[in-house]
Amino acid sequence: MATSLPLIEPAGLAACCSPVTGGVVSDETAETLARMFKALGDPTRVKLLSMIAASEDGEACICDMTEPVGLSQPTVSHHMKLLVEAGLATREQRGRWAYFRVVPSVLESLATALTPAAG
Repeated sequence: MATSLPLIEPAGLAACCSPVTGGVVSDETAETLARMFKALGDPTRVKLLSMIAASEDGEACICDMTEPVGLSQPTVSHHMKLLVEAGLATREQRGRWAYFRVVPSVLESLATALTPAAG
């Protein structure tokens, strides 16, 4: 049974300029960051996020994401579930189909988490 980790607000991740290189992170922050990076550790999930981000209106229907990655709808849904659970995307059900959006502030926080601290 999967457990959901609490999401750290982007400001919380970036509070010290760089949580990872600015000092020792808390166990909770380390777990949250690891879960987010683990979700991005699969090339299909990276491609799915990039497809959503590159879409004209910033969202994509699950029905439009299966063919470009060459996977079945249940497999793509599984990948998207992991991205949503990690806080990297949001999901909205519209009738039969699910629509997804990237959460830019979380991606920015991940980038900030690895930026070396000044000084």
